[in-house]
Amino acid sequence: MKNKIHYSDEPMEDLKFITDFLPPPHELVLKEEGVKVTLSLSRQTVDFFKAEAAKRRTPYQRMIRRLLDIYVQGRLLPRGRAGKARRAQRG
Repeated sequence: MKNKIHYSDEPMEDLKFITDFLPPPHELVLKEEGVKVTLSLSRQTVDFFKAEAAKRRTPYQRMIRRLLDIYVQGRLLPRGRAGKARRAQRG
């Protein structure tokens, strides 16, 4: 940083206090109800997700869950909108 900030000891006037409007941290954790399932996947599939998850430092199960969630959301949309939604997700 080339530009240094110079602070002064001048009095501050016209301060306006703002009430705390942010939710408490425990309300920021959004959890959907989960259902535990046992699922057998091919070794190739698990290895793929583990490798991709390691690159992104995230659990591979979360990636698989997100993939399934996106698939379901695409299937729940009306036919005309589902194609547009999928194209939008691909970028």
